[in-house]
Amino acid sequence: MYAQLKETAGELAGLLWREHTVYRERGGGVVIRGEHVRRWISLAPTGGKDRALLRAGRILDGGTTAPARSEVVIDLTAPTTELATVCRRLLADVTAAADEQRHVTVPPPRNGRERRPSAPRAPRAPRPARSRHTGFGSWVVLLCTAGIIGLYVYSVYGRY
Repeated sequence: MYAQLKETAGELAGLLWREHTVYRERGGGVVIRGEHVRRWISLAPTGGKDRALLRAGRILDGGTTAPARSEVVIDLTAPTTELATVCRRLLADVTAAADEQRHVTVPPPRNGRERRPSAPRAPRAPRPARSRHTGFGSWVVLLCTAGIIGLYVYSVYGRY
């Protein structure tokens, strides 16, 4: 199945983009990366014969990939031109979703007042260092411990 996926991915990559990278992913599928268009396509086995899961997504800044925006199950026996058409449709969906996300506006506050940018705050003064004195509870524990040790010493050595 991997050989068939790799062969199909190579043909698709040649039809879709002049500059591309084809590589195997961990799950046994094949990924086609178009760095210049900042998009990726993945072909993964579905468990059925001659069928694959086709997913498309964006490549983020720094080269990481965003999760798939669109996916569809395709028949690998279909002509490569038809598969390329499906890929272009998925890539168009990814592009449209990215454009929508870019143009999202923040709704105004419900009370009707405009938000004003807050004035820059002055840095806080550092807290004074707390003194390292022994607290009341610690003195009680120390006195009780000393009393118990004193009673033990008295009971052992007090009779002589």
